Amino acid sequence: MVDLSRTIIAKSDQLNADDLLGGPITVKIQSVKEGNSDQPVAIFYEGCNGKPFYPCKSMRRVLVNVWGANGGDYAGKSMTLYRDPNVKFGGIMVGGIRISHMTGLEKDMPMALQVTKGSKKLFTVKPLKVQQEQRASQEDPWAPWVQKWVKALSDAQTLEALEALTSNAKYREGLEKLNGRNDARGQELQGIASKRAADLSETAIQPEDDMVPA
Repeated sequence: MVDLSRTIIAKSDQLNADDLLGGPITVKIQSVKEGNSDQPVAIFYEGCNGKPFYPCKSMRRVLVNVWGANGGDYAGKSMTLYRDPNVKFGGIMVGGIRISHMTGLEKDMPMALQVTKGSKKLFTVKPLKVQQEQRASQEDPWAPWVQKWVKALSDAQTLEALEALTSNAKYREGLEKLNGRNDARGQELQGIASKRAADLSETAIQPEDDMVPA
């Protein structure tokens, strides 16, 4: 499949409505910074490549209504952005960026947004359910490290290879930290290393075969 939407991205220093002609995007916010007098808020997100989203006043009202006024709290939150072709500028339909979904909501959140002076329009934001990637690793950062060393120690083929593993500076540092926080996995790793050493030692002293020489 040839994705033509990538070939029509506007060249500029910000996310534009025309960048979303290929469809909505869901972004995870990294930081919120001050913009300029015309666009006072710049929202940087993962993969933006230095092209932040500058929300218009209506969308800033949406952000404040859902996430509060402190932009510093937005990091880590996610939202879905789409192109609304009905947005006017100078009386011309130029299109604009709107927010359709946001994390932190349990149900649809309708709100009245000012469209023109003295005129408001109902705008609804829907809940965004973001799949929590590598949740187990995030909740327990030690899990992948321990699994890596369990496999390495168990797969050691010689006493020399096992000794190289247990002498490794990173292994020693990690083991010390686990034991220092009374994490049972430190003892588990030491037990695996000891058992593997015993198994390899037993194999090393056995004769290659039990045939009696002629």
